Amino acid sequence: MGSQEDLPDELKAKIASAREMSGRPHAQRLAQPATVAETLHLRAHERPEQPFLIYYAEDGCRRERTYLAFYKRVRVVARMMRETLGLKRGDRVLTAMHNHDQTILITFAAWHLGLTVVPLNMGEDDKRLGYVLEHSGAKAIFVLKDYAERMRPMIAAAPAIRRALLVGTNYASGVYISYEREVSFQKLEDGELERAPEGISPDAEALIVYTSGTTGAPKGVVLSQYNLIADAHSIAAWHELTPEKRMMCVLPIHHVNGLIVTHVTPVFYGGSVVQNRKFSTSNFFKRIAEEHVHVVSVVPTLLQFLIEGAPKDVTRASVPGLSHIICGAGPLTVDLAARFEDRFGVPVCHGYGLSETTCYSCFLPIPGRTTPAEHKAWMRDHGYPSIGVAVAANEMAIHDDHGQALPEGAKGEIVARGHNVTLGYASNRTANENAFTHGWFRSGDEGFWKKGADGRAYYFISGRFKELIIRGGVKISPLEVDEVINRCPGVKAGMAVGFENTTYGEEVGAYIVKQPGAEVTPEQVIEHCRKNLAAHAAPKVVVFGETFPVTSTGKYQRNQLKGQFAEWKDAQFK
Repeated sequence: MGSQEDLPDELKAKIASAREMSGRPHAQRLAQPATVAETLHLRAHERPEQPFLIYYAEDGCRRERTYLAFYKRVRVVARMMRETLGLKRGDRVLTAMHNHDQTILITFAAWHLGLTVVPLNMGEDDKRLGYVLEHSGAKAIFVLKDYAERMRPMIAAAPAIRRALLVGTNYASGVYISYEREVSFQKLEDGELERAPEGISPDAEALIVYTSGTTGAPKGVVLSQYNLIADAHSIAAWHELTPEKRMMCVLPIHHVNGLIVTHVTPVFYGGSVVQNRKFSTSNFFKRIAEEHVHVVSVVPTLLQFLIEGAPKDVTRASVPGLSHIICGAGPLTVDLAARFEDRFGVPVCHGYGLSETTCYSCFLPIPGRTTPAEHKAWMRDHGYPSIGVAVAANEMAIHDDHGQALPEGAKGEIVARGHNVTLGYASNRTANENAFTHGWFRSGDEGFWKKGADGRAYYFISGRFKELIIRGGVKISPLEVDEVINRCPGVKAGMAVGFENTTYGEEVGAYIVKQPGAEVTPEQVIEHCRKNLAAHAAPKVVVFGETFPVTSTGKYQRNQLKGQFAEWKDAQFK
């Protein structure tokens, strides 16, 4: 398992157990070919003239590449990586880039060669980026010109990096500029297009995604070529994606959601992707309509942005080809989901997963597989929107602290095991020991399950264990409090925050962004919450703000708000 070779045998066995399912060993693949490299080769031969990658630059400029044109360029870039840069199978390469067709080209070229891609989140600070450069042990880095000067000192401080190349933004130029000289692959011969990539193991490293937690060093989640295929297989099957259907990418592709859901998945099922440099409320529905997009993946934050900023004349009829919107990668409240669906008439297919499970582990049924009434019930009637049913690539459960499965309705830790589970964390024994304690992957998320009329387990997430508020020894789910706060008149968005308190250890606060022009007061919020929550769970303090701290993928960073409540540490509340 590459970077996991130094782990003790017992821990290796636990990780291996978490990568299998009951009755289906990891070696019994869900799909063939079982590598991204072979799959792209197959698509280029089966569908040479079908559009694969449609890219919209920030200025609206549109570029389109067919499977064959994209694959030819992939092979040329892969050859340049091998012959000019001296990279070989198993080496790691960094990408200091953003949403761009060049980024996808370089990524797939690396996979064609059997390299491991380590995408950098350019929204992180220099200290964290520098850590990833050094910790990953990558031998080369591709840098978009936009980030050239910023990356120069970090590259100089990373001893393993042998080659650093600046990347032009003109897809057609085919010229990469190193920090020392230009490197052109235009003159390289394409080679034998008929031959598929050889010798790449499905279990070889393909991707390392570093987590973006707010404290401590980032953890490198190692994913194999088959991990990517297994999750893409499940996503495509669940959403009934066929070659004539297009997806759209508005999320950053340094993260698994943007990369796996909307780039690897289309390659798996032979479809197309419309990639956007950035998310835009004004262009979102317009581009879906113009490009005949069938499915788009978002995070809850973007639903809020669309409610506020999308053109007022957008209706369900404006996007007739859009089946539904995938939403995950952050807490979704009942209120937000209901407001979006009621406003636009587009169903939200709620799901859940982590980088450690490649991306998605479960989804609610899509339209056509459930009735509108059933969908609404799972989204609105249980206190939290359901995250749905486990997909084919993994099985899920709710465990107690001893790794035992809990019955329906009991809260515990969401766990998963299956073909989409990570190879482990790169060079981090402690993280691996904590995550694979009982032979399943432990998510760190609290949840429960309910049995549906179809006999399947429908899962719910009720909070992050690291975010649970423990007041006087009693655990309070912040998501439960969020639901109540967000129903308060005048509140645009609100979040429960556990803050340090001398009397109870922690107390409950509410951080709120008001609706424009609203006159809501702290007293009104507190009174509203007291009517709808037990006294111990109701917020005692309200802080108003203008924005929420979020990651580059739109996840709210609840614990960063704790400092807003520091002055109430010694307060005693009735």
